Amino acid sequence: MYSTTKTQVGAFAIALSFFFFQCVLAQQVSLSSGVELSALLDLRSSLGIRSKDWPRKANPCSFWNGVKCQNGRVTGITVAGLRRTRVGRRNPRFAVDSLANFTFLASFNASGFSLPGSIPDWFGQRLGALQVLDLRSASVIGAIPESLSNLTKLTKLYLSDNDITGIIPSALGNLEELVVLDLSRNSFTGSIPSGFASLGNLTMLKLSSNFLSGPIPPGLGSLSRLQFLNLSDNSLTDSIPIQLGELSQLLELDLSKNSLSGPLHAELRGLKSLEKMEIGDNALDGPLPEGLFSSLAQLKVLVLSGNRLEGALPGALWSLPRLRFLDLSRNNFTGALPSLSSNVNSAVFNLADNFLYGSLTYPLGKFGSIDLSGNFFQGRVSEDNQSSATLTRNCLQMVPNQRSLQDCRQFYEERHLAFDDFGVPEPAQPPLLETDSKSKKRLIYILVGIFGGLGFIVILVVVLVVLLKMGNKATNQQESANVGPVPDGDGLSLPKDIMYASGLGDLFTYGQIRQIAGDFGEESLIKQGHSGDLFHGSLVSGTPVVIKRVDLHSFKKESYMIEMDLFSKVSHTRLVPLLGHCLEHESEKLLVYKYMPNGDLASSLHRVRNSTDGKLQSLDWITRLKIAIGAAEVLAYLHHECSPPLVHRDVQASSILLDDKFEVRLGSLSEVRAQEGDTNQNVITRLLRKQQSSEQSPSALMSSVTCAYDVHCFGKVLLELVTGKLGISKSDDASTKEWLDHTVRYISIYEKELVSKIVDPALIVDEDLLEEVWAMAIVARSCLNPKPSKRPPMRYILKALENPLKVVREESSSSANLRTTSSRKSWSTAFFGSWRHSSSESAHVPGHTNRESISGLKQWGRVGSHDSGGNEFSSSRKRLSNEIFPEPIEMQDVERQEH
Repeated sequence: MYSTTKTQVGAFAIALSFFFFQCVLAQQVSLSSGVELSALLDLRSSLGIRSKDWPRKANPCSFWNGVKCQNGRVTGITVAGLRRTRVGRRNPRFAVDSLANFTFLASFNASGFSLPGSIPDWFGQRLGALQVLDLRSASVIGAIPESLSNLTKLTKLYLSDNDITGIIPSALGNLEELVVLDLSRNSFTGSIPSGFASLGNLTMLKLSSNFLSGPIPPGLGSLSRLQFLNLSDNSLTDSIPIQLGELSQLLELDLSKNSLSGPLHAELRGLKSLEKMEIGDNALDGPLPEGLFSSLAQLKVLVLSGNRLEGALPGALWSLPRLRFLDLSRNNFTGALPSLSSNVNSAVFNLADNFLYGSLTYPLGKFGSIDLSGNFFQGRVSEDNQSSATLTRNCLQMVPNQRSLQDCRQFYEERHLAFDDFGVPEPAQPPLLETDSKSKKRLIYILVGIFGGLGFIVILVVVLVVLLKMGNKATNQQESANVGPVPDGDGLSLPKDIMYASGLGDLFTYGQIRQIAGDFGEESLIKQGHSGDLFHGSLVSGTPVVIKRVDLHSFKKESYMIEMDLFSKVSHTRLVPLLGHCLEHESEKLLVYKYMPNGDLASSLHRVRNSTDGKLQSLDWITRLKIAIGAAEVLAYLHHECSPPLVHRDVQASSILLDDKFEVRLGSLSEVRAQEGDTNQNVITRLLRKQQSSEQSPSALMSSVTCAYDVHCFGKVLLELVTGKLGISKSDDASTKEWLDHTVRYISIYEKELVSKIVDPALIVDEDLLEEVWAMAIVARSCLNPKPSKRPPMRYILKALENPLKVVREESSSSANLRTTSSRKSWSTAFFGSWRHSSSESAHVPGHTNRESISGLKQWGRVGSHDSGGNEFSSSRKRLSNEIFPEPIEMQDVERQEH
């Protein structure tokens, strides 16, 4: 009895304590200020925050996402990641006047939340308690108000990825508590304020990607706590201050893409903690000091490419124990390679385009990758050494694509060095025995056979050259016919920013990436991809990233090596940025990419609007066209700007990634291959009129590596953008083919109204926009031509998408006449006129007379169809169309019989 009573009393005491704890907790999170409650409601209205995130009748301190309170007062407001109402999205603005009422506000975070407008001057006058101000990627414009210097408690100021202009106020040097200052990727002009030297607590200073000029202030060397200094992509001049060598805690130094000159001072050896140094694409000159690298024992990444550095390579550079990435390409270094140490295992070195020479007796196979192209190395190279090395444009024996013998001889003679002449011995003179008549006759027969054989080979080569020229001419004419003439206007606006090796990003340890990815827990897993598992993560700086984890027990080694090789040799603004990698683990390889806030096209085309009606909010037409053009740009770059052409092989909606502004970043790069096939052989085959299969199905191209296959897949993506139907681009099954066959029947170059039957119902388009939709549908259908040779090249697809109205409108007379102008036909008929259907593909459109098919053989929208007035086009127009698209003889015969 006593024991039972004691137990009940104990339980009652615990329950009572829990009750009082809840009461205390409720008091702590309740908002006690009526002024701040009213200010929060005003802020909710002016920013258009959804009621789901900030419910009007709930306690803000307890139930409003991103609102933090302490002692009944608001201390933190985070709108980053919150979604606006429809009205708020239509009229975003920097409407935060209500913040002036929060006298205890320590943090305001609007990263990625659109606030077009200028930072108000009262920020520095009314927000005296502010410690963190984060306006990254918030569409901020205008200048930084001088009054921000009054925020003396500010520790972190993030203003990157905006369009802020003017000079950087020197008064910001008064913010002595500042730990992080990020003003990168804006439009600042002027010089770096010398007053920044007084920011003694600063650990991170980022001013990259602006228009800053002048020298680097020597006073920055006094920032003893600085760990990250990024001044890249500006117009900074003069030499690198030797005072920067006093930054003993600096981990990363990035001064690349400026106009810095002078030598690389030995005084920089004081950067004893430095892990990453990037000073590429400047005008540095002189030799590398030997004593510099003997002290940089922590260095992992060194990029000095694109300068004027000269002299021999220091041996100490090869002895750095942790060096994993070295880029010294495009300089004037000369001499032989220093002796390699054991630390080069799995490292990535780029020494291309210098004046290095000598033999390559080193075990190059130890490297993860080494680029020695564009130098003057000579001698033989074992096959093992060629596996991980790029050796083109040297003077090596038995290696393809080397320099000419004359260039190599001249280089070695100018330096008074011995050259092996590619190892070719002098031809020996055949012995002649005058006393032996039989030997003479035998020699004569041999010589006659040799010269006769050579003569036959020469004749054969001449014949082949003639055939190839004729075939290439025919191919060029056909390609021009397939797409029609390019209209006047600007050329392709493709960035030609090829660069070597620096695209591999930072080098991470396995432990660092495990920490970034949350130990690869289920909560961090995004999805299981076909080349590796994808995880969410966040760098120390707060930058969100995506980590691909390639388990070599489950995935092939090539799945990550292909991407590493691609990023090490080419770069394009529309390829998903590779921020870093880790290859140290034996069975797991890790790649770190920049996080794309809007996911991929498959997930962003339709998004849930709200939970009340469950309706879908779809991307508007302007954004869809923007995405199509962006994807076409990067595919045109891979197909036409790279040599050899690169084929993506996995073009689908899930491969088209979208950043915060819906700019395209192409992903899924593990399937990229150089285009296969001997085009010359195809020309000869056509000239000899050998029979080829003309009705090869698109699915049959799955195993081939051709640009035409990418074009076919891209056509399906365009139809997804037009129709809103997802899953088409990733599938090639029977139901998908049936859907495509049915859908393309509604795409006719002479019947705009037909396309409205397949347009995404969620799209709201006026008459002009409908013509753009119509044009994209026409281009999509041309991409889906069952004959690969009849599909337009990607550069013409890009031009058509950039000028959609030229595909469907005439340029000379009334734009309402869409039927008879040759200027339009040179575009639209050229794109669409080569499509053919089998008899099974040319069934009638439901409820519409199929006027564009004769015996299942005529082309949709071809000449021979009827115009809106019921009159046939003239024979002269048919001849013009055939000039644009030369038809096979048997097709012309069929049409003559029909007419």
